[in-house]
Amino acid sequence: MRKNTKLTVSAAALGALALGLTACGTASDPAARADSGAKADESTALVVAASPTPHADILTYVKDNLAKKAGLNLEVKEFTDYVLPNTATESGQVDANFFQHKPYLDDFNKKNNTHIVPVVNVHLEPLGLYSKKVKDLKELKPGQSVAVPNDTTNEGRALKLLADNGLITLKDGAGTAAKLSDIKDSKGLKFKEIEAATLPRALNDVDAAVINGNYAIEADLKPATDALALEKAEGNPYANFLAVKQGNEKDARVQKLAQLLNSPEVKKFIEDKYAGSVVPAFGAVK
Repeated sequence: MRKNTKLTVSAAALGALALGLTACGTASDPAARADSGAKADESTALVVAASPTPHADILTYVKDNLAKKAGLNLEVKEFTDYVLPNTATESGQVDANFFQHKPYLDDFNKKNNTHIVPVVNVHLEPLGLYSKKVKDLKELKPGQSVAVPNDTTNEGRALKLLADNGLITLKDGAGTAAKLSDIKDSKGLKFKEIEAATLPRALNDVDAAVINGNYAIEADLKPATDALALEKAEGNPYANFLAVKQGNEKDARVQKLAQLLNSPEVKKFIEDKYAGSVVPAFGAVK
């Protein structure tokens, strides 16, 4: 039975909690350690924020099967959005997070003046195009609607997937931050920008939707077989990684977890459990 803690607190509540921790923090608190530069006690739990699937599942496997032998006390806290894990890591409410890719992190740090840095790549969740109304890309016709994630990096990623599959044409130079205004030819398709976590539920209201791998899996979609189009893993810049606040990369507990997340056991777990819907992406973050 999973013993992880699922957090769905509001940003305001999180801010209040973080303020309380700072006000009464000691060297044993993550926030206090970050401010004081104190070396973390290796026996202290490493608290990691993670999206439920597959991130928390992978961490739970490490916790249940590998952490004890490695001398790591691991605690997993689940978050259901793409903002709170970074703000919680920045404030020191958690020690690390595992839910995002580099283009998203770069954009988040720039917009929020946060200082989160990657530690090690773990896996890739291929972005896919899904539909409950058509069974083939060729069935998407002018006038039909396609939903895409509304955050900057995932929208650009979604538009690239659509362009790579001939559904739209993007303006020259449109990169990972492409937006709807960068579409040169929409081929008559209509687009809706929707928060990434709610895209699976939007499938009943649109003709197709581009959905992040973790949210697809949570909605019982199988990217490897259900997607009308799926990102290729080779050369993909969207590997998900373990991340910490800058300055905490050398924390011995973080280093232990990084090694375990890149272990043969975790590679096999990912391959066996997700059957191509999630793929290992081990190696140093560039």
